[in-house]
Amino acid sequence: MSWHYRHSTGVDSHMKYPVSERYYNQNTPPPAFTNLHVTNEEFELFRKLIYDKSGINLSTDKINLIQARLMKRLKLTNCETFLQYYRCIMNDPAGEEMIAMLNAISTNLTKFFREEEHFTFLDTTVLPDLISQKREKANRKLRVWSAGCSSGEEAYSLGMTILNHIDTPLVWNIKILATDISTDILQMAAKGVYEKDKINNIPKEVFNEYFDSEGSKYNNCYRVKPLLRRLLTFRRLNLIDERYPFKGKFDFIFCRNVMIYFDKQTQQGIVNRFYNHLEDGGYLFIGHSESLNRVKSPFKYKLPAVYRKEPEYHDRHI
Repeated sequence: MSWHYRHSTGVDSHMKYPVSERYYNQNTPPPAFTNLHVTNEEFELFRKLIYDKSGINLSTDKINLIQARLMKRLKLTNCETFLQYYRCIMNDPAGEEMIAMLNAISTNLTKFFREEEHFTFLDTTVLPDLISQKREKANRKLRVWSAGCSSGEEAYSLGMTILNHIDTPLVWNIKILATDISTDILQMAAKGVYEKDKINNIPKEVFNEYFDSEGSKYNNCYRVKPLLRRLLTFRRLNLIDERYPFKGKFDFIFCRNVMIYFDKQTQQGIVNRFYNHLEDGGYLFIGHSESLNRVKSPFKYKLPAVYRKEPEYHDRHI
């Protein structure tokens, strides 16, 4: 069965008009933000809302994080208190401010070829075996998922690593799905444009092959070339959803440094959904600060932060 992403109405929507235009009179003077703080009661409201909508489990010491990251949203929506902003979110029928709030809360820390050991294992073990098997079966289809892709460096790194093993990429059907909960960061990722300091760790020969070297054309930034960019599809996806909106299975999944923000119950649901969306023999890569030790799943440990779906197991019912 071929991999296919089914669009759902409004999933990738962005705010076109400030929510404040629907809830506040334009003649209302801008609120004063001096010494504005989140109360414990307001923090608990946002903490529960964020957990319910994204699975992110904020500890009680994250009150300052909530305050710092949501202050801009308060200003943009002309809310005078965090409670008023909470009500603004809850009363927005389109759900656009909910997405904007989750965008503000999301952490987006990444770089090209981050946690290099994973890419070494992918390059020397996973891909040679996988591509050899596919060639033997005359199967030139490759499906990969970068879950929690942030600004795209991981997904593009996967694409470069794959293309290193493919002599004739145009005759292969290669698709890399890159998903994140933040629409803002996905918009950046899809452009494939990076400042010089973001690409410094890419080997020169790799950079020359996959990036446009005319930095001045992109305001001293560098853009991923079409050969690599065409492999990727960027979509908003919430990992806590009980069902994911695509069919078909992946040869391997990268979901690194994402599950540390979830509690055990949420992690278990996500891990088992990953398992069901992997081909037999497929690999799951997680962050080196993460582990599946506390999660019940049929994945088999292979290396630190690398697990495999062994062929003898059936898909998990969740």
